[in-house]
Amino acid sequence: MPSKNGEPVKQPLKPKKFPERKCIGCGEKKKKTELIRIVRSPEGEISLDFTGRKPGRGAYLCRSVACFRSARKAHRIETNLTPGAPVPEEVYNALEEELSKS
Repeated sequence: MPSKNGEPVKQPLKPKKFPERKCIGCGEKKKKTELIRIVRSPEGEISLDFTGRKPGRGAYLCRSVACFRSARKAHRIETNLTPGAPVPEEVYNALEEELSKS
């Protein structure tokens, strides 16, 4: 809509929205890029997804060892991905290794 002098009115820019996800360890909402995604593929394989684009059911975890230990102790990874099915020890080891790097 033009203003009185004929020039277009500039609209203020909206702040960019970033997708947020909830950490299964501490329960805090954070930006999706700040979290690690654990995914169960349609075939049932559980792995870490660093790109956030693998197909399947996902659960998000902070990059802290405390959140990992809390989620593992309460079996939240199994609950969120595969109710009743255990998560392979290799996934826990890979996740712990990744968190120790950070």
